[in-house]
Amino acid sequence: MNRRNALKLGATALAGLYLSPLLGKSYILDSSISKGPFEPNWDSLAKYVVPDWFRDAKFGMWAHWGPQCEPEAGDWYGRGMYEEGSRQYKFHIEKYGHPSKFGFKDVINVWKADNWNPEELVNLYKTAGAKYFMAMANHHDNLDLYDSKYQPNWNSTKVGPKKDIIAGWEKAARKAGLPFAVSVHAAHAWNWFDTSQGADKNGPLAGVPYDGKLTKADGKGTWWDGLDPQELYAQNHPLSAKPSNNSSVHSQWDWADGASVPSTDYSEKFHDRTIDLIDKYNPDMIYFDDTALPLWPISNAGLRIAAHLYNKSLKKNKKVQAVITGKILTESQRKAIVWDIEKGQSNSIEPLPWQTDTCIGNWHYDRRVYNDKRYKSAKTVIHTLIDVVSKNGNLMLNIPVRGDGSIDELEREIVKEIGVWMKLNSKSIYGTRPWKIFGEGPQQESAGALTAQGFNEGKGKPYTSEDIRFAQKDKTLYATVMGWPENGVALIKSLGKSSPHRTEKIKQIRLVSTGEKLNFKQTEHGLEVYFPNQKPQASYANALEII
Repeated sequence: MNRRNALKLGATALAGLYLSPLLGKSYILDSSISKGPFEPNWDSLAKYVVPDWFRDAKFGMWAHWGPQCEPEAGDWYGRGMYEEGSRQYKFHIEKYGHPSKFGFKDVINVWKADNWNPEELVNLYKTAGAKYFMAMANHHDNLDLYDSKYQPNWNSTKVGPKKDIIAGWEKAARKAGLPFAVSVHAAHAWNWFDTSQGADKNGPLAGVPYDGKLTKADGKGTWWDGLDPQELYAQNHPLSAKPSNNSSVHSQWDWADGASVPSTDYSEKFHDRTIDLIDKYNPDMIYFDDTALPLWPISNAGLRIAAHLYNKSLKKNKKVQAVITGKILTESQRKAIVWDIEKGQSNSIEPLPWQTDTCIGNWHYDRRVYNDKRYKSAKTVIHTLIDVVSKNGNLMLNIPVRGDGSIDELEREIVKEIGVWMKLNSKSIYGTRPWKIFGEGPQQESAGALTAQGFNEGKGKPYTSEDIRFAQKDKTLYATVMGWPENGVALIKSLGKSSPHRTEKIKQIRLVSTGEKLNFKQTEHGLEVYFPNQKPQASYANALEII
């Protein structure tokens, strides 16, 4: 008798049950958790200490890649294609046909990933300075991109490319000597796919249902004969009391605001899929695209996953080397897992290590961004990295991958440009810790406040040579001037003679990128640093080594 059947029969001896003090939901005490000191509750997980490899790495790169990249039409395609009148709906009809006849399951079928070379891409990212690599294991579209025991039919080894995507990425990362991370997003398919339950309200196919409620019996004579679409779409349930749309789906991310609450079977299947992922591919890090942990607070599935990973890592390494990230965390939850800020950054030095995740384009590949040349520049990426590091954070950067598994030439050039700066200046990044203050200058005064998961990037003024960011390593202070001073002199006000932040005498200053010693003068008003006449490469951010 498996755990799920035991639950159905009401037997609690195998799994155990207790009631959530928050919502009255049944939580499972899972005997399959790897044995160790971490238990599936926030207090126990708060014993966690972030490993040094993550704190030292500072910069990771991410392949946020799956079947939704095949249309090359941007983020959340698997949801947007079912929203009548939307850009993606119109695109879908023109490219594939009506979503009652060609649904997302059929998009998966045409995704072949035939130009995917994981080793080449991972090596490119490593050369650009990435110290860890992350691959998407599944998205809200619910397709597992690995040989999934508990999603046996709707995974990338059985449909679409018929390749073990995670195995390919993992092999490439291990060969490159990079810690391997996976991102897991599938907990939300329950509500995210609810648009697939709809139908057009207008036009010749008004009232004809989209394919979101199809079952195995409907597949006779089709390419998906024998497959059950409900194992993918998970829509065999009523819609939310407040049906989600472009706005309310976000308000329901924590399973509140009238959201349809997933069944125990759904939650346990997600749990089992994720444990299977951990045990087969041994990721060093898991990124969860969830408020806190997956399915919290309606289920403790995420807590059990976290306890399992920490105990497993402790047993293997003698101390926990694993990292888990989550979003919108309380102060106490930030002790248990690493706080991730999406497309934004903190405005102060955080007491605990954290991470920002962002991308140079859209999360899923979007041909419009390429055509319009709207990618983030290497300069923007580097400025973000420096700012994040000064505040005790890491940067995880997504390079959108095309449906065929390649990146375009504009992206490739940006990655190489990032590598130019990193090669010259990385000693001011890797292995550093925050200083007494993170920086100075007008940019921070204009920075936007965090909202929801983050989303404050790009809201402040552009960085100039008046903006300084600090970090330290051993007895060395790094001050990065976020531009080239046109008058040849950088003024660092926080290092003046009267500054309370640094009382030690300054003996020497070098420009990190060239190693050149620079002249300087310390006054009551600040430290004047005299820059050379010749600009180095990538002079939009100039790290100074101060001893």
